[in-house]
Amino acid sequence: MARSSKKPVPSPVSAGASANVGRQLGAVARRVREGQDLTLTDVATTAGISAGMLSRLETGHVTPSLETLVALAGALGVRPALLLQQVGGDEEGAQRVPAGQGLEVVRRGTRRGHTYHLLAAQRGPRKSFEPFLVTLTDKSEVFPGFQHPGTEFIYILGGSLTYRHGSHSYPLGVGDSLSFRGDVPHGPETLDKVPIRMLSIIIYDEV
Repeated sequence: MARSSKKPVPSPVSAGASANVGRQLGAVARRVREGQDLTLTDVATTAGISAGMLSRLETGHVTPSLETLVALAGALGVRPALLLQQVGGDEEGAQRVPAGQGLEVVRRGTRRGHTYHLLAAQRGPRKSFEPFLVTLTDKSEVFPGFQHPGTEFIYILGGSLTYRHGSHSYPLGVGDSLSFRGDVPHGPETLDKVPIRMLSIIIYDEV
């Protein structure tokens, strides 16, 4: 009896699986963009796509091609692999980010001697919080006054600084914490002992 020459045919990726990848990737892209206070138009223009396409990508209605993924990562200032780090992750509500593997983002208005690592990227259309590990190393950096919705909590892990909130200034050292309204102008005033490492958690109001 002649043996069959048929080769196994790879199973096609289901539409559901593809949509899930798109949702996870889009959620991360949106978190990174909003963490930098960038508009859809800002990022879309740099990436060479339309704002409408970027909006559909962020909401999971389309899954980007590899070329678009690379362009989008470049526009956001991150590595393409970082946009994919949540793909295929646990859908039951837990997220583990290994040490040193948070999404590195650049906040608008700062230039050098600092890093912001986003430690969690929530899925879904709304975000309830954003945790950042912040490192500040350049004492000559001039910081703008940040403003954003919600409440922010910062906890100093290393170094010391004077932090401004509205018309008040607060000296902060290792173990100190500060919580404040995000819609009042705030930010580092002086970097007194570098490097400074702090945990920053922004909690957004329910709408």
